[in-house]
Amino acid sequence: MQVFGLLASAFALYFSLSVHCLPLHEQKGVNKRKVSRDWLQGSHRSDVKRGARGAHPQETLKDTTWAKRRASEPTQAQHSSGDSNRPRCGVPDYPTQREVHLGTRHRPKRFVIFGGRWEKTDLTYKIMRFPWQMSEDKVRRVLQEALRVWTEVTPLTFTEVREGDADIIIDFNRYWHGDNLPFDGPGGILAHAFFPRTHREGDIHFDYDESWTVGNDFGTDLLQVAAHEFGHVLGLQHSLEPGAIMSPFYSFSYPLQLSEDDKQGIQYLYGPRPEPPAPSMTETNEIIISAPDACHTNFDAVSMIRGELFFFKASYAWRIRDGRLQEGYPALASRHWSGIPEKIDAAYEDKTGNIWFFEGNNYWVFDAEKQITGPDTLQNLGLPVGSIQAALRWRERNGHQTYFFKSGAYWRFDPLQNRVDTGHPHSMQQDWWGIPDEVDAAFQDTQGFAHFISGRQYWKVDPVERKVLAGYPRYVGMDFFGCGMP
Repeated sequence: MQVFGLLASAFALYFSLSVHCLPLHEQKGVNKRKVSRDWLQGSHRSDVKRGARGAHPQETLKDTTWAKRRASEPTQAQHSSGDSNRPRCGVPDYPTQREVHLGTRHRPKRFVIFGGRWEKTDLTYKIMRFPWQMSEDKVRRVLQEALRVWTEVTPLTFTEVREGDADIIIDFNRYWHGDNLPFDGPGGILAHAFFPRTHREGDIHFDYDESWTVGNDFGTDLLQVAAHEFGHVLGLQHSLEPGAIMSPFYSFSYPLQLSEDDKQGIQYLYGPRPEPPAPSMTETNEIIISAPDACHTNFDAVSMIRGELFFFKASYAWRIRDGRLQEGYPALASRHWSGIPEKIDAAYEDKTGNIWFFEGNNYWVFDAEKQITGPDTLQNLGLPVGSIQAALRWRERNGHQTYFFKSGAYWRFDPLQNRVDTGHPHSMQQDWWGIPDEVDAAFQDTQGFAHFISGRQYWKVDPVERKVLAGYPRYVGMDFFGCGMP
């Protein structure tokens, strides 16, 4: 009798587990509902959002077939140690995804779709709660930038709403929060999202307990994670392509841009972005006549901003990404930074991602494209001079340092005190041997080398030995804009 009881108990347990994991049918056309703003801080209990409905397979399925395929098709991510401990997206890697192969026979591109898509291209989104590390305005700008990489290659548009229903609901939650994909505190699972035509279509949940930041590697970059989760709510599954935004594992990489695999996947679902109308001859002539020729000019300032290189001259800016001048440039610098002076003396991006511009005796600070201070006087920074020639934020062995340069002298700036260090200025020839006293701009590239520009030439400096490399100076126009010999 005791054996029979044990067998009955085991059968009951097996039956209950089998019922729990049975996939439910997709429910198409589900209307988005308002989400309660009530939040039990620190609670591990599930909230009541859509609590009357059963779990969707996305909330219950775990890695099966996909995990086996990743074992048989090793990727760059797998070759690095400790994959199981790497921060990643919490969306389960489905065994029921559709894999699509496009491209030539010799260089196929692969992406994975879940099987659903939005039946419209004009989508709305609403942010329910925010992380404590950033202002609400900054979070909104980061999410807009994350959406931009998808709108640039598709006909999709996104509009934020603050009241009523929305297609996409964005929230920052902790632990158990109303679905069967609980968060786990700092590290581990960063966020998850739900696909179109599923029970919770359009929901994006971020783990509130992460150290959210933007533009640096001191925490978890919200821009990178948000762009990935937006890919999910649009219908893309995880990708096995190294470097793809839709890779399941978190990585910090600027500038944010889609891989060819991401682009082909989203365009398979929604088509390419319609071609804009060709500009009129008058508009083209105005740009050619008024903008300086990068091959035959010096520059007022140069700065690495969000992983892209910006050259400034008069009121214009040139934007270089991965060594290529971007389409539509040169363009007015005010297109990005409304309120920027028409001519600037220097510019740099600090470790928080804010961009500083200097002109004459004043400076301005922008958070992305929003001005947050300025004009303020340089004397407030402890600088006894005006019209600095260059600003450089340089990563060294002991951390990041910021320097201001003018006429053979330089000052080190302490961002914590918001003032230059006492004991400065120092002589450039003493500590920056081989650099001319009169420089127009300075920046550090993504490999860590400092560049000093004077006139139409530049000098490249080793970050360890702090000396000019052999073979310099070289011409800016030739190396950065593909110009011929001057």
